[in-house]
Amino acid sequence: MRRCLTILAVLTLALSWTPAAFAHSSEGEAWKSEIESLKQSEAAIEKELEEIKALLKADPGAPVPTAPAPPSEEVVNIEGAPFKGQSNATVTLVDFTDYQCPFCGRYFRDTYPELERDFIKTGKVKYVLRDLPLEVLHPLALKAAEATHCAGEQGKYWEMHDQLFTNQRELTRPDLSKHAQALGLNVAAFDQCLDIGKSTARIRKDLEEAQDLNVGGTPTFFVGLTDPSKPEVKGMRIEGALPYPVFKDAIERLLPPSK
Repeated sequence: MRRCLTILAVLTLALSWTPAAFAHSSEGEAWKSEIESLKQSEAAIEKELEEIKALLKADPGAPVPTAPAPPSEEVVNIEGAPFKGQSNATVTLVDFTDYQCPFCGRYFRDTYPELERDFIKTGKVKYVLRDLPLEVLHPLALKAAEATHCAGEQGKYWEMHDQLFTNQRELTRPDLSKHAQALGLNVAAFDQCLDIGKSTARIRKDLEEAQDLNVGGTPTFFVGLTDPSKPEVKGMRIEGALPYPVFKDAIERLLPPSK
């Protein structure tokens, strides 16, 4: 191409140096026509080169881009799981959590209060909690989860839930008894429940079901329409301590249009 461009430049320059009479003669007009033809060829070659460059940059083995498939709904068992809000709320939000997980703590601080204010307390969302203590990473998480259920036997499940996340660095066994005392529980009954592992089996069941759903990290959520006739919810997965607008958008998509 460079050679072609050089010839074109020489011809153009030569014509510009020729006498005016020649430039306006029949031969001069022929030269002009030839140069114009070369200019058109030059433009076509440049275009082809740009197309070749684009093809070379592209990965020939890459798949043709397609529209992403819509996320599939998954069925989550919620039978017997503690929940907050109205049992017949339009939307159910299931939270798989770990009390020693820093991301769960961040979600509790940054996102959960707004969800509670806008959707749980207003009767729009049934908030269900499932336990997923990742013991390999968080050795204190299992007993902490058990503590919430032992507190629940005295009617203060959610109070203990909040207490543990508010004091996430205090989850040792003595700390759990201290939290029970702070909540005004019968500490002796609480300690007995905790020491015999009364809630261990139900938490292990949560772990097994989380594994069946391929839930490998916390927090993980599922949001779907409530079906009061079934002990389950068919919902979309949300992974991680995402900001409030993500949950708000997912929930509002399922709510009927406001009048």
